[in-house]
Amino acid sequence: MVAASALAEWVQRSGRARDGDPAPGRLRFAFYGRVSTEDWQDPVTSRTRQREQAEALVRGHGQIMAEFFDVGHTRKLAWPRRPQSAALVVQLADLDRGWDAIVIGEYERAFYGSQYATMAPLFEHYGVQLWTPETGGRVDFRSEHDEKTMTELGLSSKREVTRTSIRVRTAMMVQTREQGRYLGGRPPYGYRLSDAGPHPNKAHAAWGRRAHRLDPDPATAPTVRWIFAQRLAGHSVARIARALNEAGVPCPSAADPGRNTHRTGAGWALGTVTTILENPRYTGRQVWNRQRTDTELADPANVTLGHKSVQRWNLPDGWVISRRPAHPALVSEDDFVAAQGINASRGPVPQDEPVLRRYLLAGLLACGLCGRRMESAWSNGKAAYRCRHGRTSAMAPDPSRPKNTYIREDKLLPHLPALHLFLTTPATRARRRTRAGADVTGTVSPGEVIGYLREHEITLTWNPAAGALQARVPETAKTVTVKAS
Repeated sequence: MVAASALAEWVQRSGRARDGDPAPGRLRFAFYGRVSTEDWQDPVTSRTRQREQAEALVRGHGQIMAEFFDVGHTRKLAWPRRPQSAALVVQLADLDRGWDAIVIGEYERAFYGSQYATMAPLFEHYGVQLWTPETGGRVDFRSEHDEKTMTELGLSSKREVTRTSIRVRTAMMVQTREQGRYLGGRPPYGYRLSDAGPHPNKAHAAWGRRAHRLDPDPATAPTVRWIFAQRLAGHSVARIARALNEAGVPCPSAADPGRNTHRTGAGWALGTVTTILENPRYTGRQVWNRQRTDTELADPANVTLGHKSVQRWNLPDGWVISRRPAHPALVSEDDFVAAQGINASRGPVPQDEPVLRRYLLAGLLACGLCGRRMESAWSNGKAAYRCRHGRTSAMAPDPSRPKNTYIREDKLLPHLPALHLFLTTPATRARRRTRAGADVTGTVSPGEVIGYLREHEITLTWNPAAGALQARVPETAKTVTVKAS
């Protein structure tokens, strides 16, 4: 009788273990939490609150043995793309991980959109439980009710982010257009931040936060005015940049290294001068929404990785500009508009030559002498490519180099099939021979080769001294050369 009772107790206990529900007090939990960059609260305070909520939830069922807490990462990132949640996922397959259940203090800290539907099968596969306050404890992966609850919470989390984004963007648009308020970020080169009194929001002002405005920087503002004056005089961007470098004027990253630790500060570049010439904030008006953040799949081949943020420039009709001047101007509005016209001017198109100018190798060709991308040029009615070796760059030209390297497109296209053959054929291959003794090889058109080069991000190098066209495959470090002269 005693033996039968012991056996029955063992069977009952084993059944609970198979269902993933051991006796109370036996579970070992891993706590997961997160605080994003959008939170105004202190990460330490947020973590403490989430941890206490998690501990209250599992009290009497087990104890927390491990912690994974992400700081500064948005909920929109998939679990494998957040550092701490990714570390948790890696440990799922480890039998000696030291925990057998996951507990979170707030659902929105862990899941967004359809992330639960992605992660739940993984937790279930490794026999790991999931506990959330919203379900009152353990989530039953096989329960339709729990699945519906978690799905609705995910949609609610996504809706919360969307609504917050709309409110924030609307507020920033009004603050820029109607108030001309400085909304943060690095001040443009030529300006510095000055105190503008207490923060207009009473709550922020009570916390001691101050408002700021842009004022001309005595050290760099004259350089901005000089750049616009040179551009209005008809000088090229390259000539302006070279003059600044030759005069030893510190570039923006060198003038303010504390805010540009990610840059070398080596000197002025064409893009730096162009950015200054295209910034309408130098007219004294506050401007917002010149850039936008788009989302696209992080990996189209694996949608479970979610989306990534991509910064893109908006067209001027999408900018938000203050109705009134918000800070001292470094250039008049008329001069700024005139400078944009110089930048956009390309000259008239001859009416007697309605030829569509197409450059098939644009962006694919580099100069073998200096390594710079060769620019497209139309010459005698044909597409061509040239490099002027420093005369279109911010650095002074090297006197030892020729002033111009030039190659016509029709001289290169016939050699592309042979180049493609070398790129796609293994080093050791079976050779099929015709009666004449030549290899039988399928040919491809130059257009197909160009598509292959762009798809695999392969750059061609033109060596004018050797009259050779060279290609290098980054993945295999393979380099092939064909004579093109």
